[in-house]
Amino acid sequence: MNPLLTPGPTRVLGVLNVTPDSFSDGGRHLAHPDAVARGVALHAAGADLVDVGGESTRPGATRVEAAEELRRVLPVVEGLVAAGVPVSVDTMRAATARAVVAAGALVVNDVSGGLADEDMAATVAGLDCVYVLSHWRGFSDVMNSLAVYADPVAEVRAELAGRLAAVTAAGVARDRVVLDPGLGFAKTAEHDWSLLAGLDELAALGCPLLVGASRKRFLGSLLAAGGEVPAPADRDAATAAVSALAAARGVWGVRVHDVPSTVAAVKVAAAWSAAGRGSAA
Repeated sequence: MNPLLTPGPTRVLGVLNVTPDSFSDGGRHLAHPDAVARGVALHAAGADLVDVGGESTRPGATRVEAAEELRRVLPVVEGLVAAGVPVSVDTMRAATARAVVAAGALVVNDVSGGLADEDMAATVAGLDCVYVLSHWRGFSDVMNSLAVYADPVAEVRAELAGRLAAVTAAGVARDRVVLDPGLGFAKTAEHDWSLLAGLDELAALGCPLLVGASRKRFLGSLLAAGGEVPAPADRDAATAAVSALAAARGVWGVRVHDVPSTVAAVKVAAAWSAAGRGSAA
């Protein structure tokens, strides 16, 4: 088993988008030195991994060229690795995955679950990294139209199981795979809440789980008042609440923009669970 996946407290992945158009922090860390400094700060604040992304996957986003994605992320990965920061990279491209792992990235976080690039599974099979496989039905420009489910938990579980079988058949070791239900990707708010409530059913697939709820639309809808939806940065308290509840359910990791609030939330969940085990003993 990869050391990152050994049992322990829920890991916190800090989001670092080096894009001009991500829904929450697009354009803030485009210069490579600024991005590296931000990643170092996220790690210092308690992020176990810094998740670097060079292509926005917000609803309606258009794809960037492969060379541009690599131009954005590779120098940042190199800078963070040199600074001793554990790095994950959010990419749907096999070529990018190969380059960033060669530069020292520990995790390939593929929101498409290997569907966007037919070479991804075979590429990851030959790399020494953790592979995060997310539930996905289509690219950002069409995913909202694909948010149709009779039973979201059962269907997401079945589709994740199918992708897990496909990547392991391609040579990816099962004990290197983390599953992500893909909150917000071809999902409505109702679907997202159902999946969070159904985490135990998804965990029954036998792989660690990653939850990426940070600042997403379903939290904005929940917090809306008087017809006003709060800005993404005003959803961090709700994100931390999801992090605490997910950690209490034993998920491997949570991916968030605001690291300090979630680090505190995960500590609360761990202490609560530990006290409960002590009482049971």
